[in-house]
Order: sequence, then C-alpha cells, then structure tokens
Amino acid sequence: MDDALTLSRVQFALTISFHYVFVQLTLGLGLFIVLFKTRALREGRKDLARAAQFWARVFALSFGFGVVTGIPLEFQFGTNWSAFSRQTGGVIGQTLAMEGMFSFFLESSFLGLFLFGEKWLSPRAHWLCAVLVLVGSWSSSFFIIATNAFMQHPADGIYSIAADGSFQLESLSALLGNPWLPAQLAHTVCGAVVTGAFVVAGVGAFYLLSRRDEEQGRTFVKTGMIVGLVASILCAFPTGDAQVKLVHKHQGPTFAAMEGHFRTRTGAPIVLIGQPDMEEMKLDNPLELPGALSILTHRRWNAEVKGLEHFDKDTWPENIPLLYFSYHIMAGLGTIFVLVTSLGAFQLWRGRLFKSRKLLWTFLLMWPLPFIANTAGWVTTETGRQPWLVYGALRTANGVSPELSSGNAMFTLLGFAGLYLLLGILFLILVGRAVAQGPSHAPGEHH
Repeated sequence: MDDALTLSRVQFALTISFHYVFVQLTLGLGLFIVLFKTRALREGRKDLARAAQFWARVFALSFGFGVVTGIPLEFQFGTNWSAFSRQTGGVIGQTLAMEGMFSFFLESSFLGLFLFGEKWLSPRAHWLCAVLVLVGSWSSSFFIIATNAFMQHPADGIYSIAADGSFQLESLSALLGNPWLPAQLAHTVCGAVVTGAFVVAGVGAFYLLSRRDEEQGRTFVKTGMIVGLVASILCAFPTGDAQVKLVHKHQGPTFAAMEGHFRTRTGAPIVLIGQPDMEEMKLDNPLELPGALSILTHRRWNAEVKGLEHFDKDTWPENIPLLYFSYHIMAGLGTIFVLVTSLGAFQLWRGRLFKSRKLLWTFLLMWPLPFIANTAGWVTTETGRQPWLVYGALRTANGVSPELSSGNAMFTLLGFAGLYLLLGILFLILVGRAVAQGPSHAPGEHH
C-alpha cells in the first residue's frame, strides 16, 4: 500500500503539473485578449483586433489541451483517491461541480463565439464575448482555489463530521468565504498573468528580432512588459506577502520548513541562498538578510520566530528539502521578473526598448521561466501541506484507494507520462505554427 500511495502521489503530481501549464497560460492570455480588443474598439485599430484574434487562437489551443489533460484528474479521485473522495466529497464536490457547470460552459461557449462570430456579431458584442471568456476563466480559478483553500485551511463553520466519518458541508458561504481564499486566488491569478505577459512579450521580441510583423511585435513587447511588471510586483506584494502570513499563522511547520528556519530565534533572518542539512538541522552556506523574517512575520525587528524544532515532528512536511528549494526557486524567479520588466520599463521611457537587442533576446528566452515559477509555487503549496490532504483533519495516507495495487498505479503512471510527452510536443508544434503564421493572418478580420 505504501508503494501504491507513493506512485499515486507521483501520478497526480505529474498530471496536475502538466495540466496547469495550459491553465496558467489561458488565465494569463485572457486578460491580454480583453486588453487588445478593448483598445481596438476604442481606437478603431485593425492591428489590435488582429492581435486579439491571434492570441485567442493560442488561447483556444491551450484551453483545448487543458480540457484533455484535466479529465484524468477527475477520474483519479475515483481510481486512486476514492477514500479521500468518499470522506470529503460532501464539501469539495460543491465547488468542483460549480466550476464545471458555470465557469467551464461560460468560458467554452463565449470562446467559440469570439473565434467564429466576428462576422455576424456587432463590435461591442464581440468585445463582450472576450470579457465573458475572461470571466469564465478567472471564475473557474476561483472555484478550484476555493477547493484547495479548504484543503489548506478547513476553517470553522465550513463542515461537520458525520457519524460515518465523512465531511458534510455546513455553510456554502463559509466555504466560499474561507479566509485563506482571497490571498491564494490573487497570488495564483497574478502568477498566471506573469506567464501570459512573458509569452506575449517573448513572441513580440521574436517578431522584432526576425524583422517581421514589427508593428505587432512592438505592441506585444510593450504591453507584455508593462503588464508583466505590474503583475510581478503584485505577486510579491501584497498577494505573496499575505499568502506567507497565512502559512505562518495556520501552518507553522510548513512556514519554518520553506524558510529553512530550523531553530527558534529572535531577529530571525531571511535566507536568500542555502542548502538544508537535515541531519544537523541547519542550512549550509547561508546568505542571510538579518532580521528580515521577523519583520515579515511580526513587523518587528526583534520578534521571535519559531523554528522547526518547536513543532511536533509528526506534523513536519515530509520532504523539507523539496519544499525549501521549490519555494526559493519561485521567489528567486519572481525577483528576476521584477528586475527584467523594470529594466524594460526604463528602456521604454528612454525610447530604446525596441532597439535593445539584448533586452529583446532576454524577453524571447525568458518565456519558459514563469511556467517553472508557477509550478514551483504549487509544489511549495502542496508539498507544504503534507502529510495532510485536509490540513489537520485527513492524512494523505488515509485518502488513497484501499484496493489499489502498486502495479496498477505504476502502469497508469507510465501511461500518462508517455501520453503527456506526446501531447506536449504536439502543443508546441501547433503553437509554433500559429506564431510562424503570425497575427497578420489571424482569421476573422473584415476586409
């Protein structure tokens, strides 16, 4: 059973990480479609209308692959995690159902209208379709994050435990008003917007460096850079700051582990670089900012911050090095995003943004990094919650399907790995063809 549990966890981590590649792209690109379409409507510019249609094509590809890769996740609740589903379905089933019934149909319906309805819809109606696609996409994120927020922080008033041990929903408003939800949702959406921004700016840089579609390229680089700067800052503060404070307040062992804070200290530093030594309970080769962790958590320079040693070892995250490194990868990349987009804004102010080949190459080569940062962020979130499926209420070991064999879990894990490799290659080919074709040939333009 231990092997089946481990393999099921690896399988779910693989499938949901791959699925989220497409989700974060659609969450981010939806905003750019609305921005370009809004400007096209106000300014009467056909190039911006073509830009919106071009990115809608990429959005549609990502949305389609997201649907395909999301279906296995639903099945795994029954095949690999039936005990978890049986015990918590009375709570999480509500938000998962609302996501499918409301958000998915809203997003998919109006995406179709936006892609194919420009010839017979009025300009304002076509613009409204773009807005509703964004609403559907972001509301889908709301319901999914509400589910995860319950797993991270099953706040009082949300559920009760029935005689058979199952969780029963007590208040839908409490579930949707979980105090964990706002910061996590805002941080997730901002992270996705960063992904969309760097993809848009990267494609624009490619066009400028290739000396083709240069008007669109300048629009993409400028818009992507400005939105990316705002979103990157918001990821750090206030959304990231609020998220960390929630972890510190409600998941003390997780906070200590992700910060590499093994010993209780006053005036605790933040570690920028270091390697966890679990035998000695310390960080090797640390580069620290004195007192910064105390300021972050308590707003006081000499405040005491409890270390991992303070908590019962039974509540420690199971893989502390993975948690520590994933958190620092996310934070480190986020810092790089702020620096690069700030440099871009400075060069735009000087009128040199589009002439700086080094900066354009930087935007072109950086587009994969937000995908890595977002994935590292989710690894931090989910690894930090372990060993719990529902923090403090249901352990991960008690959520796996009782009759699942390790052979079955290994078979499906290998199958998903092979299938997703092929899907990933196909997606890159299709998006590459769309980028090569360019925004000047986006369908639906009136001639």
